Amino acid sequence: MAVIKMNFLSETLGMQANVSVCLPSMSFADMMDSSSVFYTPGMKYQTLWLLHGGSGDENDFINFTNIVRYADKHKLAVVMPADYNRWYANSPQKGGMRFFDYLIDELPRVCRSFFPLSDKREDNFIGGLSMGMQGATKAAILHPEMYEAALFMSGAAMSAKRYRDRWEGFHNGKNTGSPDIFPAMGEPDFVENGPDDTFYNAKIQAEAGTKMPKMFITSGSKDPGLPATIETYEYFKSLGFDVSFEEVQGYGHEWDFWDLTLKKAIENWLPIKHGIIYPDKANEDT
Repeated sequence: MAVIKMNFLSETLGMQANVSVCLPSMSFADMMDSSSVFYTPGMKYQTLWLLHGGSGDENDFINFTNIVRYADKHKLAVVMPADYNRWYANSPQKGGMRFFDYLIDELPRVCRSFFPLSDKREDNFIGGLSMGMQGATKAAILHPEMYEAALFMSGAAMSAKRYRDRWEGFHNGKNTGSPDIFPAMGEPDFVENGPDDTFYNAKIQAEAGTKMPKMFITSGSKDPGLPATIETYEYFKSLGFDVSFEEVQGYGHEWDFWDLTLKKAIENWLPIKHGIIYPDKANEDT
């Protein structure tokens, strides 16, 4: 597995952006298999766009899970951008940084220019934990044409009501957690029915009959955010989305759980081909 720590000037953000990328490479097991073929011009990888949680960065999954080993075994590329606690949101302030636009537009264009990543919907998946779940659900709901499947871990999709409750609680002196969400998303009236109101946008997509990604939602039984995670699942299910939910006993908001989840998702849940996508020789020769 090649692990690449990348830093580039983002036109969308107007700043240097950090990204970690895992690219499968030849392993010792592959070397023992005489039928294995690597490094063929035109080959592509399926890709998981994986979003970290609050106060994290592009190295979290590499440092605290076995994502490198899982991705290498199943020939899956993984792209992990840094969000800088901006909640994967476009700033409500004029001229502010546009992290959501960066996530769904510039970052894929840059990475597909640098690396052999497939741009087909069937080969792309998005996932995230905690704060990253909000980013992942928003991306999957607003841009379902980009992802075949989505993995949502230990968090919740944002609704106008949940955001307003957090806003009012924070401004009344209550500890609602993650105060950085408010400068990232803005006042409640700005969020309601806007891009960050994921419940609202999910309903719009359902009413339009839009083809949505297959969704997997999971949380530990001891996670304080479990009720909100279940609410997200039940709401998406009520809209007719293809969504499943798993509550895993004995786990909280913790890396052991997210590591276990990534292993299960890559091995069984996500529609992964478990192999490199080689060019079609018939089409290539015509």
